[in-house]
Amino acid sequence: MSSAKVVVVRSKVALSLTKELDKARLVLMIERGLNLLAGTQEIKEAVSQIFSPPDRVGIKINTIGGRNISSRPELSFGLANLLVQGGLQEKNIIIWDRTNRELREAGYRLTIDKAQLKVFGTDTEGVGYDTDLVSHLNIGSLFSTILNNFITASISLAILKDHGLAGVTASMKNYFGSIHNPNKYHDAHCNPFIAELFDTRPIKSKHKLSILDGLRIQYHRGPSFHPQWAENGGLLVFSRDAVAADSVGWLIIEKLRAQKGLPTLEEEKRKPLYLFTAEKMGLGIAHFDKIQILEDEV
Repeated sequence: MSSAKVVVVRSKVALSLTKELDKARLVLMIERGLNLLAGTQEIKEAVSQIFSPPDRVGIKINTIGGRNISSRPELSFGLANLLVQGGLQEKNIIIWDRTNRELREAGYRLTIDKAQLKVFGTDTEGVGYDTDLVSHLNIGSLFSTILNNFITASISLAILKDHGLAGVTASMKNYFGSIHNPNKYHDAHCNPFIAELFDTRPIKSKHKLSILDGLRIQYHRGPSFHPQWAENGGLLVFSRDAVAADSVGWLIIEKLRAQKGLPTLEEEKRKPLYLFTAEKMGLGIAHFDKIQILEDEV
């Protein structure tokens, strides 16, 4: 794997100072990002490059931070609607996370209607975690049946945040929300655990797209929400290479920290070394000089 493409789409008005989203502008951001990533002009062409029409697609969001720093319904549903426009079946798309409580608190209305777009958590009755342990390197976990059995392709739609242990939490660490024991993997700054979890069969075989939500970025004292260290970033990051997407996310956080007069993550001994571990494992590109970054504004 010699290079990777990452797209950054910005909007100065997507998220206003009153925290309201411009939904139409947000959809334009998603559409532009997918088209730039695929090198296409039409959303149907972009979607067809990433997914097959029969795919059952899971959009793994992150709602652990409450309304202030979670995946917003407007973004998740905007993405899902574009996937349908691109040729996927609405009934084959699931927006999901760990718990129904966290989904509700982030503003989602749950639905398990088989004929529609679905929204539910792993703790939904009849869903849960698989009973067969996945053992891989230092990983030993039970995976959500949503990831293992309900879907054939996965999107990690992750909030871009500083993390007190890992340094950065983004699309790779978002999959901690797909296992029963994420608390087990926070030693040594989550290295090599984030990389090794991503390398497991349930994730590696199904992950197709990373999207980082930088509409509001927690650039310090994450992953929980602290308004004094959160910035309206007005951006989304797209890549088919999760390692490259998260590395660009790291770069964005470092630039914000520098603007605010904060030390680098390396100076705070929180450099996200798991990204370089992931590169060594052949999971993607972590070094910036091997990442092609395309930027646009809508």
